[in-house]
Amino acid sequence: MDIRLKSLSDPALAGFDTIIDTRAPSEFLEDHLPGAINLPVLSDDERAQVGTIYKQVSPFDARKIGGALVAANAARHIAGPLSGFGGGWKPLVYCWRGGQRSGAFATILSQIGWRVGRIEGGYKAWRALVVARVEAPVAPPVIVLDGNTGSAKTEILLRLAKRGHQVIDLEGLANHRGSLFGAMPGGQPSQKLFESRLAMSLEGLDPTRPLLVEAESSRIGEVNLPRGIWQAIIAAPRIRLAVPVQARAAYTAQSYADACADPRRLTRIVDSLRPLHPGDHIDGWLRMIDSADWVALSAGLMRDHYDPRYEKHRARHDDGRGAVVALDSLSDLEVATSAVEAALAAQKPA
Repeated sequence: MDIRLKSLSDPALAGFDTIIDTRAPSEFLEDHLPGAINLPVLSDDERAQVGTIYKQVSPFDARKIGGALVAANAARHIAGPLSGFGGGWKPLVYCWRGGQRSGAFATILSQIGWRVGRIEGGYKAWRALVVARVEAPVAPPVIVLDGNTGSAKTEILLRLAKRGHQVIDLEGLANHRGSLFGAMPGGQPSQKLFESRLAMSLEGLDPTRPLLVEAESSRIGEVNLPRGIWQAIIAAPRIRLAVPVQARAAYTAQSYADACADPRRLTRIVDSLRPLHPGDHIDGWLRMIDSADWVALSAGLMRDHYDPRYEKHRARHDDGRGAVVALDSLSDLEVATSAVEAALAAQKPA
């Protein structure tokens, strides 16, 4: 039974117990349907081997060898991860284009007696839906939470989400805090996987309610913001957090404790800034790393590196008419969140 997906939230997906991606592990790692498990019918090496035979020997020989490998891998999956499923289990399988790999696996599973579905067009059809979603204009009215580095924008957004506001945490989806020191454990998703995560977040929005996002550049770490969300960010009204440097530095030193635990990495990053700053600035920051003076380091980087860049970015995308929330301290983020919430109540989304 082939399933043609009409949207990312197609009700047909809910009719299956397990979504199985039969592609090679590297293909699955790059991107996959949400919640899918990877049961490859060809490993990366096997896929390369079959492709080489197809080109250098003949398509028939490639299919013959590929068929044997698919059968062996299918047997391993049935005896292993699938061994506990009863006769009522309904799997949905897909491969790259809904072709030979998923077709062969689906045939074997259906012969056992399971009611198997297959995604028509495979991952390629899913990817087309993702691209359409992230390239399209964002439906809800957008409000941007702005503020210089260390203003606790992400934490305040997450608290607003807990209070019932509609929020997309772009840095959470990108698994990166959006700064030179912002790498997170586990690394970033691929561009395609980031777009799939974003597309699913957009899919679930209420178009009648404002959407809150953080002010970002067009790039978060190594991933790029797709056109839809980026155009919404640069056109949206803003609420700007105005927080003194020392308060931001204290907050940053605390929230970046994981980065501070690796002084050698900090040294490499600071040293990479030499083309952008006078040598005495760089040397001073390196001495702060040596002495573990994280508040001073944060303050210095904010004054001389981050704040000037934020102001240039703001000059391009902020018309200056948005609300300003002045915070003397970030020691109580519930109070800060309430102040932003009050500004939201008076804000008119685009």
